[in-house]
Amino acid sequence: MNINNEKIVLASRPSGMPSHSHFRFESTDAREPENGEVLVKTLYISVDPYMRGRMNDRKSYVPPFAIDEPLSGGVIGQVVSSLSSELEEGDIVIGNLPWQRYITAADVSLRKLNPEAAPITASLGILGMPGLTAYFGLLDIGNPQEGETVVVSGAAGAVGTAVGQIAKIKGARVVGIAGSDEKLAYLKEELGFDEVINYKTDDLQQSLKKACPEGVDVYFDNVGGEISDAVLSLINQGARIPLCGQISLYNLEKQDTGPRIQGQLLINSALMKGFIVSDYASGFEQGADEMAKWLREGKLKYKESIIEGFENTVDAFIGLFKGENIGKQLVKVADPEMI
Repeated sequence: MNINNEKIVLASRPSGMPSHSHFRFESTDAREPENGEVLVKTLYISVDPYMRGRMNDRKSYVPPFAIDEPLSGGVIGQVVSSLSSELEEGDIVIGNLPWQRYITAADVSLRKLNPEAAPITASLGILGMPGLTAYFGLLDIGNPQEGETVVVSGAAGAVGTAVGQIAKIKGARVVGIAGSDEKLAYLKEELGFDEVINYKTDDLQQSLKKACPEGVDVYFDNVGGEISDAVLSLINQGARIPLCGQISLYNLEKQDTGPRIQGQLLINSALMKGFIVSDYASGFEQGADEMAKWLREGKLKYKESIIEGFENTVDAFIGLFKGENIGKQLVKVADPEMI
């Protein structure tokens, strides 16, 4: 069976904001599966901020993408041909897979999804990596207590929206920072955040003081930069700061400089800890179960920003750094087929 395939490869490494020139679309033939493998048709691709770091050739917690090789990340697909005893044609699967229309993969690298348990896209968002990042980072490092003030930057993204809602479940008071009035309305009116701040139009320092009159007990940091400088100036004694992302810094062309925060941490006996969701791999099943329970109970909501078309994958990725998404950013490549 000959299937025309298409993939997106890294053409060159960007300095600053990525552009279309750093990616290249290539046509190829899909490889037929061998024993223990399946051929998967891509349905949804997840684009995530951490992928920007993998475009650089430097040491990080995951290896960099290779030049002239496909980028990769969370993908949901449907098995169209199988030489596996574990998966059959028609199964919906998820895995860390290359940006291609068709992918030949070992069955052990894939997990079968149950479309009746939850919408399949939830496994790339609220019940997947972003949701688990929020769950473990907030509960293990942030440890919010009833009545405490939790501030979330990047609050309208896939991780931030989950963080705020979990903090509310735990009885905390939640302040979200985002970059548009549409995002603020969603956070406050739909998700129940107590206070919201537009970092693009509001006086950030004054707005934070007003929103956090008793200081900040937990700061879930998704963005870094000047926003984090402002929040950290208000931390309380014993504050906890889960360090999840630094999206404001990912496209800088030279090293960022800013306030030295060690003194703030020292005088407040505060904890700042960086983490990667894979640090908590042993607890993924338990975390996903509790998140799914909250979802069924209506305690958690989620929103997806979906761009249609494999050809628009690069646009969706670049849009992350322009703040174009609310909730999880996905690319819809195809609909599942009834088999």
